Parts: sequence; structure tokens; C-alpha cells
Amino acid sequence: MEERIRKVIQEALVSTGAPESTFTVERPPEMEQGDYATNAALAVAKALGKNPREVAEKLAQKLKDALGESAERVEVAGAGFINITLSRGQVSLAVAEAVAKGEEWGKGNAQAGQQVMVEYTSPNLFKPLHIGNLVGNVLGESVTRLFESTGASVVRINYPSDIGLTVAKGVWGLRTHVLDPSDIAQLGKAYVLGNTAYEEGAPAQKEEIEHINRLLYAETDAELNSLRQAGVDTSKKHLDELCRALGTIFDQVYFESQSGPRGRDMVRAHIADGIFEESDGAIIYRGEKKGLHTRVFINSQGLPTYEAKDIGLFDLKSRANPEFTTSLTITGAEQAEYFKVVIEAVKEVFADRVKGKALLHMANGFLRLTTGKMSSRKGNVITGESLLEDVKRLSLTKMKDRSIENAEKVAEQVAIGAIKYMILRQSPGSDIIFDPEKSLSLEGDSGPYLQYAHARAHAVVEKAKEQKVDAKVNSNAEPTELSRLLHRFPEAVEYAARELEPHLLTNYLLEFASAFNRWYANEQILDGSANAPHKVALTDAVRATLKNGLWLLGIPAPEKM
Repeated sequence: MEERIRKVIQEALVSTGAPESTFTVERPPEMEQGDYATNAALAVAKALGKNPREVAEKLAQKLKDALGESAERVEVAGAGFINITLSRGQVSLAVAEAVAKGEEWGKGNAQAGQQVMVEYTSPNLFKPLHIGNLVGNVLGESVTRLFESTGASVVRINYPSDIGLTVAKGVWGLRTHVLDPSDIAQLGKAYVLGNTAYEEGAPAQKEEIEHINRLLYAETDAELNSLRQAGVDTSKKHLDELCRALGTIFDQVYFESQSGPRGRDMVRAHIADGIFEESDGAIIYRGEKKGLHTRVFINSQGLPTYEAKDIGLFDLKSRANPEFTTSLTITGAEQAEYFKVVIEAVKEVFADRVKGKALLHMANGFLRLTTGKMSSRKGNVITGESLLEDVKRLSLTKMKDRSIENAEKVAEQVAIGAIKYMILRQSPGSDIIFDPEKSLSLEGDSGPYLQYAHARAHAVVEKAKEQKVDAKVNSNAEPTELSRLLHRFPEAVEYAARELEPHLLTNYLLEFASAFNRWYANEQILDGSANAPHKVALTDAVRATLKNGLWLLGIPAPEKM
């Protein structure tokens, strides 16, 4: 409907001789002001040399004529704003559409034909997955689902670090302290021991770890290669298990051991054309020519840095997905400046391949418990698995007085909802302070609050089936706050997808669930009245909206809680 209104306004402005201008069509802050509002008259009045209200009056009449039965009222307000209130039939149509479309409700085609590569959840292997690493996964999965909801084809890409100094530290720890590489806890211990030796130990220990790093790149030492591969396999298994529990299955996986050699060779090949240059035995990219800063792509030891590896990675993933239109990488906020340089280097190296395509980086914030920040380098790490298990256990405790089948499964779904919501309620890049108790609250502004609203709606619909009350939309039903908010769902999804900000959808769902709970508290749905079928249809539409909205956030929607 928003696009239809925008088109009608543009046509009306052209007919009045108004110059091309930028105007807004948005949802008013208060529902009493209508379902849509536009400042179009204010935007063109000066150019037309007319009073804004005079322009608004004429524009409002044209809108009213064009929208016909879709609009109940088109009114001029204030200095020249135009408020549009949808008709009963238009609002009821959204209720009917939600019931009929089910899982397809809310989806659109704004990005149909687009192929998007989204790279996320790419931690260093050889150590447990830190709770901070969860943020990238949660944000990345929601963003991919938002892309998919607008018709884009999405390729989920994982790029874990399986070689480099971090791995060398872990291999040193495994060999020196005779630890088991098949045990994820001992892997974490090996890394901490190796990192401590590298940063605080004798110079000989640091030199030994750097020597191991060179040997691992050269792949000439069978014992070291075996320890590295065993550690990588163990880390990757745990990463996959956690991602699967969180609802992520990657389409493509690339390793730094693959991208490193490729990137190193490509960087060297582009010294002659001036993209890269030699400096003090290293090879660098001078970002100053793009208003950025210089970064090393091959170090003085001849080894590829993360920067060169990203050049190799882009070659790998763009060859595998030659029709891509957007490449999005999601990492911690501390890498924002790094990626500005890398993206500019990619644009020069792959000039023909990236022409007309979008190369984006999204920064996510850090997740900290209320007890403070954790560090895998020092060993006081809380793993993603342990956080999920702790919140699940707390959820089970809160459910102990409820009779619920498959309580373990429901508790895990609630725990996932609690964690993801607390991450996605913030705008990307914002840090998150995670409070387990607050995250499980059923009083609002939490994942379980949305999940419980869905379970409540589901229970009503199932009870209606038992009583043989069929859902039937009444096109003449008086619109409520709930039904008018429901009408906004497809636009809320498209808006969040366009802005790449899941928290915009989170905000909408919280408002929507709150409206449903207020309506539920004041309305007897299965009251045997002639209006009961419509109220059941509205409840079923609520169920579909909450289920689909939660799915876009990557949050499970239990049917019973």
C-alpha cells in the first residue's frame, strides 16, 4: 500500500506541474493520525509559489479519488501534512491475506533476481567459540533471512581461520604440554598456554612459535600438520554443532589455508600495475590514495596477512557465485577500518568482476555478560555452548510448574529466543550487555515474550478448531489497533531488509505482540457471537505474523510454553 500511495502522489504532483522532489510516506507516530502520512505538499509548495495547505488540499482530493474504497479518510493536518486512514475493507483484506498465505505472509519481491553472498560466523578455530562470536552469527542469520524475504537468492558463507599465528600458538601448546586435540576444552587450554608463552614467555618461546607458524604454512612437518588438522577438525565440529542449534547451515565454507596462497600470489601479481608495492621487505597497499591508511598484505617473512587472505577469499567466493549482485561481510566492529581498506583493494584487483556490484561490510557489537567482558586469550572464556546451556537450564527452572511436553526442547527454543532477541533488539554495531534473568522475562521486551504471544495465539486457534468455529474474515469489521498494526507487517519486513537492520523488525514485533496481548485481555474471542469467526481469523493472522516475524529473526516459535 505504501508504494501505491507513493505512486499516486508522484502522479498527482506531476499533474500539478510540481518539479521533481523528495517527499516521505511514513507511518504517523499516533494511530489517531491515520495509517500513513506524507509531507509531499510541504516539499513542493515553495517551488510552486503556493501556500502548503492549499497544495495539500488539492493533493488530498487527488489521493482520495485515486485510492477510492481503499481509504476511509484523507485529511490535511497542521501546516500541510496529509494523513491517510485505510478503510475497513482494506484492513480486513490484510487479515485475510495473512490467514491465506500462512508462511508466505510478509514476503515480497523487492529484491527478486538479486544474488547476495553473506559471510558471517568466521571465528579463529583452535579455541572454543566465545560468546562474543555469537553476535555475528545471530545478526548474519537474521540478515540473510531478511534478504530472502524480499526475493533475493542468498548464499551463506563461512570463513573460519584454520592457519596463522593463532593456530601456531595452539599447536605449540598441544605439542609442548601433550594435550588432546580432539578435546575442545584442551584445545582452548593449548591456545591460552601458547598465547601466554608468545606474549609473556622467553624470547626463545616466541621464536619457536613463529617457526611453527612458518612450518605450518610450508606444510613440511608431518607431526605439526597432524596436530593442526586434528585441532581444526575438532573446532569445526563444535562450530557446526552450535550454528546448527542456532538455525544456521552454511552453503559454502572456505578456509584461510585455501585463500592464503591464492591471495599471496594475486597480491604479488599486482605489484607491476601499481595496486600494491614493496616496502621494507613487505608488500603493502597504500590506502591513503583512497583517503584511508596503509596496510600490509604480505609480511616481511613472505607470509600472507589477513588482508591478502581476504583477496584470495574474494576470488574463491566470487568465482563460485559469478552472478552475485551484493557481497556482505559481517564481523566485529573493531574490523571496520580494516575492511574499508580491503574493499578498496578488492575493487582494484577485481575491477571488471565487481563493476556495478555492492561490496558491503557490516559491523556487529560485542556481547558481554553482566559480569563483564571475557577473553579467550586469558582463558576466562565463556563459550557459546555454555551460555546456551546456562540459559536453557534457567528456562527449565522457570517452567517447572508448567506441564509441557518435550520440556527440554521447548527450554532450548526459549533459550535461543532469549539470546537472539537481546542481540537483535540493538542496532548493528551496538554492544550488548546480556542479563540472563531479563532475557527470559515474560513481561515484555524479550524473546520469550514474543514466543509466548505466539503460543497464546496458537492455543486459541486450536481451541477454535476443537469447538468447530471456523475462521472467517468480516470485511466490515471495525479496524482495531491490532488489525491496523498487522496490516503493516509486510512493510516492516521490507523496511528492515532495505536498511539491513533486524532491530527495526524486532521493534515492530514487540509493539505488535503488546497490542495482541492487550486485545486478548479485553476480548472474549470464543464467545459464541456472530463476530467470533472474525476474531478467530484475526487471531490466526496474529499467529502467522508472529511466527513469520520470529523466523526472520532466527527465533523458534514454540506452540506451547
